[in-house]
Amino acid sequence: MEWKHFLVEIRDQVARITINRPPVNTLSRDALIELGSILDQLEKDPSVRSLILTGAGEKTFSAGADVSEFGGMGDREQAEGFLKQIHDLFDRIENFPKPVIASINGKALGGGNELQMACHLAIAADHAEFGLPEVRLGIMPGYGGTQRLPRLIGQRRALEIMLEGKRISAQEALEIGLVNKVVPAERLAEEAFEWAKQLAEGPPVAMKGIIQSVINGSRKELPEGLKVERENMLAVMRTEDAIEGVAAFFSKRKPSFKGK
Repeated sequence: MEWKHFLVEIRDQVARITINRPPVNTLSRDALIELGSILDQLEKDPSVRSLILTGAGEKTFSAGADVSEFGGMGDREQAEGFLKQIHDLFDRIENFPKPVIASINGKALGGGNELQMACHLAIAADHAEFGLPEVRLGIMPGYGGTQRLPRLIGQRRALEIMLEGKRISAQEALEIGLVNKVVPAERLAEEAFEWAKQLAEGPPVAMKGIIQSVINGSRKELPEGLKVERENMLAVMRTEDAIEGVAAFFSKRKPSFKGK
């Protein structure tokens, strides 16, 4: 399908979703609704086993929310509904049953940074920048940043970044655990695709189980988290992919996973 705010390409079981809202790839309400529809299609598509989320151009992943829309948020009920809608979308990305890699091609600010934090993994170009500068506008992060950033990098570092509205470099983001990898800008697209392709070759049911166990289990106390892991492990053990994986190990061959 043709999309208004995104470009979607599927190749070798990898879906590449590009935010296509020049010049800075803002996340308007319409764009976020459209992203939800894209996820609906890709979740149901058995030919897609991993996703890449990136921004158009070479300078900006996403500058975040479309600030021009804030003027219509004076009504508390309307604003609460809008924020709930975004929280649900980002939570869905975090719980998506297929691996989602953020490929950060430039600035990831405000809602753009919150979007990449909702992805499972992140790779950044060496010139990328990250920040939650909302405090400088007299507001605060509202797309999940106050919750996900401390969970990723620790409370004190997260408070420093948000209270100062400071930006950090790709290298610092790597050092504090905000991203997994940093690569030269000219290699970003290729590196992200190869990483996503490698994940796409893995067992889909087991990967779904890992994602669910980590995301859902980490929100609970350890005994409850272990129960989540146990339930997912029992489900994965009964799959055809598990049988294939063990057989391939003993036969010293590469397994062929079918997602069953």
